[in-house]
Amino acid sequence: MPARALLLALFALPLTTRADDWPQWRGPARTAHVPAGVAVPEKLTSLKTVWQIPAGNGLASPVVSGGKVFYLDAQGTKETVHAVSAADGKDVWSVPLDDLHKDSQSPAGPRCTPTVDGDRVYAQSCRGELQCLSAADGKVLWRTNYVKDLGATFIGEKGQAPGASRHGYTPAPLVDGDHLIVEAGGKDAGVVCFDKATGKVVWKSPTMMPGYAAPIVATIAGTPQVVCFMSDGLIGIDRATGKQLWLVPMKTGFGRHVTTPIVLGDLVIVASHQVGLVGVKVTKTGDEWKADKAYTVKEAAINFSSPVLVGQHFYGVGPQKNLICVEATTGKIAWSKDDFFAGNATRTHAGMILAGKNLLVLTDDGQLVMIAADPAAYREIGRAQACGTNWCQPAYANGRLYVRDAKAVYCLEPAQ
Repeated sequence: MPARALLLALFALPLTTRADDWPQWRGPARTAHVPAGVAVPEKLTSLKTVWQIPAGNGLASPVVSGGKVFYLDAQGTKETVHAVSAADGKDVWSVPLDDLHKDSQSPAGPRCTPTVDGDRVYAQSCRGELQCLSAADGKVLWRTNYVKDLGATFIGEKGQAPGASRHGYTPAPLVDGDHLIVEAGGKDAGVVCFDKATGKVVWKSPTMMPGYAAPIVATIAGTPQVVCFMSDGLIGIDRATGKQLWLVPMKTGFGRHVTTPIVLGDLVIVASHQVGLVGVKVTKTGDEWKADKAYTVKEAAINFSSPVLVGQHFYGVGPQKNLICVEATTGKIAWSKDDFFAGNATRTHAGMILAGKNLLVLTDDGQLVMIAADPAAYREIGRAQACGTNWCQPAYANGRLYVRDAKAVYCLEPAQ
């Protein structure tokens, strides 16, 4: 491999982690794919509860790294970070992160999934407190606050500012080589890059309010870059300098952009309840960048369940509370399962992961459904109850599934 290509490949490594860990939002590469070579179930008849531990309220998903499960919940008046043994659920440590933030949508509790990188955990509160903690004992290694230190505006549920000011900071911090990237929304600090070891600011992007979608790193038009679905639109940012490469404006009421971007070649795909499903074609000619909408499909307006890309198609929850398969290059709906949320007419969310050739779909009433990742037709393989009501993304590590609801965290094994 040429030296430049090797350098880029090494710099693009997302996290310091084992192949069978699930250390961040949507897994090792933020694609919601179980890594190749990790054993996965081929059928789903029932779920064995390995352990179950009580938890306070929260919408932040659990993650797994180095033999520990890390999660956030509400304890008293505080957002709290926990580490427990992945083997038996026994406490390792717990530390308070920040005061709770309450809005009108759900009980007060954390919403941001932590990110684990080797011996460090990055935890972000709804109020914009970011802490780097020791994975071994929870000791604070460095910290910053978006409002106090970066000039971000946070005025709560009744304010007029969109995005993070309403429901809090939910986009999970992103480890990118030696850097940690967050969506802060401060003055001249829309997206901020820190030295992940020290917390020193490396660069700050132009002012832009965060939405709720997690940032990713992707190679587009031959250039690795940070991609963020902010409250005002979809943006590509130079990884080294924070310079804006391209921007596609998209706005909704309250800046409610939630879906993590997915990338197929030079096509970036996002969706929200008002703008619909949008495919953006990004090109580069010389030093000039261009980004244009390739399609907009209102009928496939995924609200806040981040879709999973498999080959040339992706899977998500449509606006009619239906499970949909969509052709990524065109936005055409390949199939729709209209009664997927059987008996639960109000349900609109599902956390999905790709496990081998199949999708594991955790519905927001706690059912785990295995379906074939097949664009030809919907084919259900199995279904079992996993937990209670939730809006969380499952984690899969070492053959076990880790999920949470408003009352507990669960370690489950699919029966073979």
